[in-house]
Amino acid sequence: MARPPGPRRLTVLCASAALVAGLGAVPAAAQGAPGAPAKSPLATGRGGAVASVDADASAAGIEVLKGGGNAVDAAVATAAALGVSEPYSGGIGGGGYFVYYRAKDHKVFTLGGRERAPLSADKNLFVEKGRPVLFDEAVTSGRSVGVPGAPATWDAALRSWGSRPLGKVLQPAERLARKGFTVDATFRQMTADNEKRFRDFPDTARLYLPGGKLPAVGSTLKNPDLARTYELLGRKGVGAVYGGELGRDIVSTVRNPPVAHGTSRVVRSGDLTARDLRAYTLERPAPTHTTYRGLDVYGPGPSSSGGTTVAEALNILQEKGDLRRADRAAYLHRYLEASRIAFADRNRWVGDPAQEKVPTAALTSQRYAASRACLVKDDRALTSPLAPGDPRRPASCATTGRAAPTPYEGQQTTHLTTADRWGNVVAYTFTLEQWGGSGITVPGRGFLLNNELTDFSFVPVTPGVHDPNLPGPGKRPRSSIAPTIVLDHGGLAFAVGSPGGATIITTVLQTLLNHVDRGMPLADAIAAPRASQRNAATTEVEKALWDSPVRRQLEARGQAFKLSPEIGAATGVQRLPDGRWLAAAEKVRRGGGSAMVVRPDR
Repeated sequence: MARPPGPRRLTVLCASAALVAGLGAVPAAAQGAPGAPAKSPLATGRGGAVASVDADASAAGIEVLKGGGNAVDAAVATAAALGVSEPYSGGIGGGGYFVYYRAKDHKVFTLGGRERAPLSADKNLFVEKGRPVLFDEAVTSGRSVGVPGAPATWDAALRSWGSRPLGKVLQPAERLARKGFTVDATFRQMTADNEKRFRDFPDTARLYLPGGKLPAVGSTLKNPDLARTYELLGRKGVGAVYGGELGRDIVSTVRNPPVAHGTSRVVRSGDLTARDLRAYTLERPAPTHTTYRGLDVYGPGPSSSGGTTVAEALNILQEKGDLRRADRAAYLHRYLEASRIAFADRNRWVGDPAQEKVPTAALTSQRYAASRACLVKDDRALTSPLAPGDPRRPASCATTGRAAPTPYEGQQTTHLTTADRWGNVVAYTFTLEQWGGSGITVPGRGFLLNNELTDFSFVPVTPGVHDPNLPGPGKRPRSSIAPTIVLDHGGLAFAVGSPGGATIITTVLQTLLNHVDRGMPLADAIAAPRASQRNAATTEVEKALWDSPVRRQLEARGQAFKLSPEIGAATGVQRLPDGRWLAAAEKVRRGGGSAMVVRPDR
């Protein structure tokens, strides 16, 4: 079993009655609807842990752990259950990035299950008559659908590190889909936000607008089609997606979206083929790695930009000194500036490494961070959009070329974190892109298809500057997903991740800094108010920071802000010094999350 983190490297604040009291009462929204499992944002105990946004999903993972499964088995079970009860954020019609810590040899592995464009795609995938397609029209279309990577990820993770077959770990989710889950206020609101476009697709409307109406809070929503799909996957394997009957249905749906009679919506078809499904392969990149305050920080490599951008920002902050001694305004100012610089580089340099030369090692090097950290001034903010540096040829305080601003990314994703009694840990973030993805449900199969290809730049972000995120044949769009595992002397310290599009990176970064540098318990580090600077003229902040005197202190240094209702929705797990697990989730965001352990403390 992995050695718990030592006190010299990281001060771990144990979950106690005082800590729980410090979180305050869990709001009604976080308790779920009547009949739903109770939600708690914090749990401590032994035997393993699961943290996700949904109590039914966390319970599915705990069921697998109690049955002798490991963290990988539990992660797949939880993900499949989220495909039932959190279907607008993830499922087998989408993809994501899976980071795994193997305790027996202290190694970290990653799987990149990012969706891929059709082999027929080119840089003009979303350009018509010389103009980019309107974003909303691109989203709700067959053209936005990439080859799903989630089924391949689940299968590869189980084959590589799991202890149970796919059919076994899908059983809790299959049962949940058949019996149904209790609709809460958050799910109803997500459905309401999608109601107009859902009505334009008969199979989507039939599933999520029962009787033609929004699902009532407290009602039970069943998905027998998805239950049968999970049963089929368990029996025939993921070949049913990449070369069988499920794949044929996906291709047919993308190429001929089943639109309601009389709709005025423009719904473009896609060019996905059976050949594209057969050609799909997972990425198995080495994890990104940096050291921060003596801890080892691991994340996903490109095509995700999450690992490189978190690492670069941490390296810049390390160059600027010890944040533990900084006051709150100085801490936040440096955090925002490091994020600004790291995003300037991310936008210019990170894309699908199969088709772009991504300087991953250079971007995550301390040498490059030193050349960029000198841009940070404690008394004044940089001006965005900031031009990137050149990690291949670091030069002190130098920028190169023109700025590449951060394009829009949908914030509708989900994250889970699991741990087992042997000390293994999984951080897994997966998505459909927008709430409800493309809005198109595969008829008779019970799952929504992604709109991940709208994560590509439709045209170069900056004219005349190479954009590594333009579409291409079989190319993966750049992602911001950043499931992160932090080790101390090889042992698990903690793991964290979040949904939120490009704000994923800043959410993970700020949570990590809150915990490591500001001394917050992990649950408090997750609950703390957030700010997100992504090389933009203004920084998004949540209301607690907007209303705080620290905002005016930061504005005096040249920072500019705009109010955001909510940023991210993180979960994490931590190994406590006595070997117990702590699972933490959101207290309020997205209606609150669900943290569970196998054997809770009494």
